Formats: sequence, structure tokens, C-alpha cells
Amino acid sequence: MIETVSTIEEFEALEPEWDGLVRAMPRPSPFLLHGWLAEWCRHYGAGAELRVHVARRGGRLVGALPIVVRRRAGLRVATFMGGPEAVLPDVLLAAGEDGEVCAALTGRLGESGCDVVDFHGLPAQSRIAAALGPRLEVIQRVEAPVLDLTEGWDAVYRAKTSSKKRNLHRRRRRQLAGLGTLDVSVARSPDELAPALEEAFDLHARRWEGRPDGSGFASPTGRRFHRAVLARLAAVDAARIVTLRVAGRAAAFHYFFALEGCMYVHRLAFDPTLARFSPGLVNTLDAIEAAAGEGLRRVEFLGGDECYKDELADRFEPLYDGVGAASSARGRAYAAAHMNGIRLRLRLKRSPRLRRLYFDGVAPVRRLARRAPAP
Repeated sequence: MIETVSTIEEFEALEPEWDGLVRAMPRPSPFLLHGWLAEWCRHYGAGAELRVHVARRGGRLVGALPIVVRRRAGLRVATFMGGPEAVLPDVLLAAGEDGEVCAALTGRLGESGCDVVDFHGLPAQSRIAAALGPRLEVIQRVEAPVLDLTEGWDAVYRAKTSSKKRNLHRRRRRQLAGLGTLDVSVARSPDELAPALEEAFDLHARRWEGRPDGSGFASPTGRRFHRAVLARLAAVDAARIVTLRVAGRAAAFHYFFALEGCMYVHRLAFDPTLARFSPGLVNTLDAIEAAAGEGLRRVEFLGGDECYKDELADRFEPLYDGVGAASSARGRAYAAAHMNGIRLRLRLKRSPRLRRLYFDGVAPVRRLARRAPAP
């Protein structure tokens, strides 16, 4: 039986069964955990119509497609719950379920009253991309580095770094220690996460002061959202914040998720006054060591093209955008324009000169335009 959930109260009632579907994903997404999606709806879902299509067999939840529909450029655009930050979204299926349930859920997209779908951060071999077939145009957006930790952190670190690089890391740690006692803490419980998050907000705000920051992490809404969502993710033991302190003061933080044996990197920042000592890199190595120490076997860096990610990665498992399944000529025009915009940005990123123009000039203007209130 397929039904559609359209209120936050109905969605909250799915909590006892929801996360089991997420954990059964081939590449589980922490951004689809029930607590994350429920709080996203409360903090960022204004103006969005909830369209969570769910499948039940014998009363048991066996599948779900978490969608919202928003007005955009005069069209009704369907996206996954969680917005662009919610990477690795897909149709959720219980273990043992087949393509029939997936097809039935995907078929409900047509009943959502949308003109076009716009899906961000899809995994390779996405179920919804396969179900929509040629109706959905898919393009690679992010390489998404992945690191295998099954051999343990010590072995992986030595294999991935040269002696010169390891000496540099030790020197940076000694330089930081020269400023005061170094301390590394791992926040995991609600009581530990709450103060660590406040330090993270402060570091992030200082790191990005005077610079365009599209994450909204330390914005007023971002602070309210993360305070609420961390309490819920802590209840399912999925959130971690690793903090590096120098002389008792936070110097860097690394906020990640732990789900089904995998570390998912989410947010990190450092005190810019200590930049010459690379506290962010030192703290990232500490965070990966902590993840390996608790038995996590894989690191998903998810986005970004920082050198340290490429150096540590074993391989890349790209993320994709999918646009299409249009039900009107205007929907098809939207899809074509959107895909052309993605291709243009990808070309700009491949050119160092144009990349600087885009990220230092065009992108900040676009972010400000998105934040500006409607007339």
C-alpha cells in the first residue's frame, strides 16, 4: 500500500521505523535520518509542501520517497527533503524489497503536482535515476573522495603520507603545543555535543568573517537548526564533534556523522589567527583517528577539492545531479536551463582564472541574491 504523508505531525509518527530504511541503503545517508529531516522541515521548510510517499506491507514500513515541492521561477519543483546539503538522497527500501516498491513510489511523483524534479547529490546507481530512466538527465557534480580505514589508522596514515609529510604534521603539532597545552576531545553524548557545538559556531564565524559563506552554519537559523538536530542525532549515536584546543581555547573543530561503519565529514573550521600552524589539518587527522578508533571503516569526504582530501583518498565515488521528469514545456525549459548552468559552472571550475572570477566575483553575488528578501 502506498500513501502520502503531507504534514510534519504525520512525518514525526514515522520515526520508529524510518531510520531502519536509511541504514539499509547501499550508501546510507546521514542527511536522510529522521531527526535530520524533521528538523530541516521545521527550520528550512517554510513554503515547501511535504510529499513523503511511503510504502507499507502488512502494516510495516518497507519504502519511502521523501520529497518536498516548492515554487521556483513560477514552477512547482520537486526536490528531496533536506535541500542541497542532503547528499546521497534516494528512494529508501527495506532489506529484501525489490524494484516493484521503488517503481510504485517513484510513480507517485506524478501525483505531487510538480512541473519538474531537481535532485542534488545523487549516488551512482541511484534507484530513483534508474526508475526514471531517460526522463531524468544526470550529470556528475562532485568527485567525492573516499578513504578506506579497514587496516586501521596507523597503517592507513603511513601508507597515505610520505615521511616528509608526517614530519610536517609533527612540526605543526609541536608549534601549536608551543602556544599552550594541546587537548583533543570527542563529543558524542548530548551533554558533550551542546557546548562543543557552541565552540564550533564561534570558530566557524571567525573563520568566515568578511568572506562569503554559503553554508549558513553559524547563521541564526543555522544555529537553531543544528542545536535541535544534534540533540536528535545524539539520541541515535550518529553525531560527533572533535575539538582541538590550545591552552584551553578551541583552535579547530571537525563535525562529522557516524553511520553504519562510516564517517561522513560535515563541517570543519579553525581559528584564522593560527592558520600558519595548520590547526584544521591537524584536527582533521585527529578526527579520522578517532573515527578509526571507534571502529568506523570508511571516510566519506563528500565534497570539496582540498588537497588533503585528494592525498588521503583511495578512490572517488562521485555525486550527481538529476533534473527532468518534466510534465510541461516550461518544466522542460527549466531543466534545460538548469543543466546548462551546471555545465557552465563545471567548465569555470576547470579553469584557474575563470574559477577565481566565479568564486570571488559571481558566486558571492549569487549567494547575496538568494538571501535577499522578495520584493
